[in-house]
Amino acid sequence: MSDPLIMQAIARLVPQGSRVLDLGCGDGALLAYLQQHKGCSGYGVELDDTNVHACVERGVNVLQLNLDEGLSLFGDQSFDVVLQIDTLQHLRNAETMLRETVRVGRVGILAFPNFAHWFNRLSVLRGRMPVTKRLPYQWYDTPNIRVGTYADFGDLARKNQLRIMDAFGLQQGQEVRLWPNMMAGTAVYKLQRG
Repeated sequence: MSDPLIMQAIARLVPQGSRVLDLGCGDGALLAYLQQHKGCSGYGVELDDTNVHACVERGVNVLQLNLDEGLSLFGDQSFDVVLQIDTLQHLRNAETMLRETVRVGRVGILAFPNFAHWFNRLSVLRGRMPVTKRLPYQWYDTPNIRVGTYADFGDLARKNQLRIMDAFGLQQGQEVRLWPNMMAGTAVYKLQRG
């Protein structure tokens, strides 16, 4: 997680002392922050060798796993919170991993770039794919397999009979609750099984 404002906004959703599983944890910055500031424990899951090494250097417990292979090694409700921060758009099995997130955790917290943000819409109207702080890649070199919107994700959660505990957008670290589908560069959802 490279954006400290998004990291702090996500951390506010995680209860003190939670047991956390961070899927696609990157360099472990968010989990390290949760350990230090919220007394959390848990594991990160990461595939990239460089990021796994960075996690170890930060003192973050990390498992090197391919999330496209699922979470079968974890039992139901093994964690208080399962995080998917900027992970879902990289997965081939996004819907399956959404269900796995709320199976393995009592609560799932997901955040991803909101493709419906007004600036992205304007870029597409001009005939170009957007390049922003939240979507920093050109169309031909992006690691994102898919793009989604705040509104699309709400529909997916309801289709999978998940209870949306909270949902809002983030723009420059500030919560956006008025028209988040248009006004926020990041979508944030807090979910649990229905």
